[in-house]
Amino acid sequence: MKKRLVFFALLAGVLIYVSSKSISEESMTDKSAKILFLHHSTGKNIARGGASRLWHKLSGMGDLDNWLSNYNGTSGTSYDLSKRIFPSSDGYGWNNYPYDYYNIWVQHAGHQPYKNEPTLEMLAPEYDVIMFKHCFPVSEIKYDDGKADAASSKRTLGNYKLQYAALKEKLHQFPNTKFIIWTGAALTEAATDQQTARRMKEFVDWVKIDWNEKGDNIFLWDFYALETEGNLYLKKEYAASPQDPHPNRSFSSKVAGMLGQRIVDVIEERGDRTSQTGNNELALAH
Repeated sequence: MKKRLVFFALLAGVLIYVSSKSISEESMTDKSAKILFLHHSTGKNIARGGASRLWHKLSGMGDLDNWLSNYNGTSGTSYDLSKRIFPSSDGYGWNNYPYDYYNIWVQHAGHQPYKNEPTLEMLAPEYDVIMFKHCFPVSEIKYDDGKADAASSKRTLGNYKLQYAALKEKLHQFPNTKFIIWTGAALTEAATDQQTARRMKEFVDWVKIDWNEKGDNIFLWDFYALETEGNLYLKKEYAASPQDPHPNRSFSSKVAGMLGQRIVDVIEERGDRTSQTGNNELALAH
């Protein structure tokens, strides 16, 4: 009799342990996410933030990584950020404008890379969140000749809008992956002219008001708003120099936490009801 009681007691203990372990693992899974950030130099500057170039090169860590690490530590989450140059100079070439995402992901979709670059069919199954952006030459929008063509690499408003329309349709094909797109990086006043800057603002406004929609798997991080603060140009105090529209270390450090907050808001299903800049008190708390 005693042996039976001991047996059943042990069995009950094992069942409770297995059950609790299963619940724990399920909870951990629910709080984990794999994030991929596709970027060039502007994105690298923001991810690095205030970290020195040498430290970032040696460790791969910057303000964005540290912010997410602190958030994981205080929130019990496991959000893992990977960063990748996209497209790279090897194979495709150093261009990440609307045409290039359209060209790689729409025109050459499939399960094979295009000029050494992965398609969405290759990336989306591997990541819960994919974030991508354009570098500041995206703001060099030419006069629209009325001959819009998604397959054209010419930087015009008409071409951009067609390319974004096709990209949205493509991103919707991967409902299990969330996508975060930065609004375009701005140019300094010394690096552009007023008409070109107005065309860029028109494109950003179109993306935010007409192209973006609530309830889908696409979200914006309003980088343009942070850089310009309501004006047409990248603020001179945020630029590497009057002629160099790369974000400087001070600005990059300032907004890295806002990007972290935006990523977390999207993962945790707050993307449609929180600030598109990630600029709130939570961004500074981790």
